[in-house]
Amino acid sequence: MGGIRGLVWAVALAAMVSLTAASAATDGAGAEAIHVDADGTIHVDGLAVPVSDFLSAPARAQQSARLIRPPAPVVTEAGVKDARAGTDAFQQSVADRWRAVYPARIEPTMMNGVKTEVITPEAGIAPENQNRVLINLHGGGFFAGGGGAGGRAESLPVAGRGRIKVVAVDYRLAPENRFPAASEDVEQVYRALLAHHRPEQIGIYGCSAGGTLVAQSVAWFQKRRLPPPGAIGIFCSGAMPTFWYGGDSFAVTQMMNARLQATPEQMRDGAGTLYLAGVDGNDPLVTPGLFPEVLAKFPPTLIITGTRDSAMSNAIVTNARLLAVGAETQLFVQEGLGHGEFATLVGSAEAAQAYDVIWRFFDRHLAK
Repeated sequence: MGGIRGLVWAVALAAMVSLTAASAATDGAGAEAIHVDADGTIHVDGLAVPVSDFLSAPARAQQSARLIRPPAPVVTEAGVKDARAGTDAFQQSVADRWRAVYPARIEPTMMNGVKTEVITPEAGIAPENQNRVLINLHGGGFFAGGGGAGGRAESLPVAGRGRIKVVAVDYRLAPENRFPAASEDVEQVYRALLAHHRPEQIGIYGCSAGGTLVAQSVAWFQKRRLPPPGAIGIFCSGAMPTFWYGGDSFAVTQMMNARLQATPEQMRDGAGTLYLAGVDGNDPLVTPGLFPEVLAKFPPTLIITGTRDSAMSNAIVTNARLLAVGAETQLFVQEGLGHGEFATLVGSAEAAQAYDVIWRFFDRHLAK
């Protein structure tokens, strides 16, 4: 997964082996396996995969730059410190760019013993949002994105677009902490907000590991007999850990992102050193997408993915399973974008469209 370089993928899932091609990559025998042109066209096994013609010019340029970056190091427990530092630096750079677009106040606040940052747009909270609030659960593979960097990057554009207060949760990370530490932290923040808001006035969203944590948190609330929030957003993920349930997209998007990465089997082994060490995946608190009775109690859910996202299959299956149990769900798929990429394309039409979809969804479902 992410490292100091090639960091747009650093919000990917824990223990992913990231070997992004620079000008070329080699297979185990030393032969060329992947070559990437300066314009982002990927060549592999006689196939040419260009950057999507449907992307805007800024998105095409940023994606091409991502595809030709040198390889990122493998994330192991021993290397978490360096990978975390690189990931956090990248996420802070994204946050800085979003803050230039959407100026906001950022206030560190403890909520029931959990570190948070409250993001309030300088333009002010819209009158219809005075009693509403959103909770952000940042990405970063459950090992990075803490210290505020991940939360700022994901909260500033939503707060600015919606003119609403967003509480970014700095939940505990692996390998220092294991499941269910993050779910416990989300519960405490949710309880703090329930003291001042009705549950139907609260929305929760997150990307990548944060998206998985959103689904896990809803299942956790059920166990703890807490009322469900008014609406949730599962972005760049699904209701199942992608490194356990990869599906077609996990295999296909390797080539579409000029990457050589581990198999799902290798991913399962690697994940054992991080957040889900020793955890049984056949548990609704870990993998709520396997349990129809849990999904049936989900609030209205927005799912966002991209056609180059390794988690796209997880997103599609989660949407289908929510539909099967009669839950309200909306699936938004962006052409040509990779894992969490919409959140990093500051100033692009793709980012603007994604945040329009996000805000309109919450505006439609949250009580005033």
